[in-house]
Amino acid sequence: MENNELIVNNPLRALGLESKVDGGIQAMMGLVMARAGLGKTAILVQFALDCMLLGNKVLHVAIGEGVDKTRTWYDDILSLLTDGEKISSIPEIMKNRMIMTFKESSFSKALLEERLDDLVKQNIYKPECLIIDGYDFANNDKESLEGLRNFMNDRGLKMIWFSAVSHRDDKRVSLDGVPAPCHEVDSLFETVLLIKPVGDLMKLDILKCDSCKLDPGTTLMLDPSTMLIKKG
Repeated sequence: MENNELIVNNPLRALGLESKVDGGIQAMMGLVMARAGLGKTAILVQFALDCMLLGNKVLHVAIGEGVDKTRTWYDDILSLLTDGEKISSIPEIMKNRMIMTFKESSFSKALLEERLDDLVKQNIYKPECLIIDGYDFANNDKESLEGLRNFMNDRGLKMIWFSAVSHRDDKRVSLDGVPAPCHEVDSLFETVLLIKPVGDLMKLDILKCDSCKLDPGTTLMLDPSTMLIKKG
């Protein structure tokens, strides 16, 4: 199976954001929100695979999760996309991914910066796309997030994707409809997506997307059994 066959129905292509990692000029920060257990990591991994298949190196920062569990997400998603072919059998994709783990209590921009700079200076790995899964938005302020945005620009990253947990009983939202705990920092993100179950359906609402080919307010349908975007 060719790489371009895999990316046709993946999120970056569905949103029209592939130019951001395939020669795009302006860097962007994206956010995937949902209640706990609704598939944020599955969407982030699809974004990461898109970047990898387009020839970009991805650093997946897993906060509060181990390497093995994070690697399993990639194996499972790629297996679905390739009808059973595992990522370990596709070395040209494998070399474009590195997983870096942090304990929830230890993650900081300074520590991420230190560990990444060590990799770059030793010519071990230099990512172009960054996934940060498990960032604690409730206990970090806007200044901390601005620091990560500056980090993206200083390191020449093309994009950073975050995940955030929303809560059913917290009704606070921004003017763009971005729910808490991200309602006061949504201006820092070019793209905000919300996974929302409706009955037996699983929807991916585009709350904000400055560079998408789809307008805010558009909804993509997800296969609830796989969390892959359904083919149109």
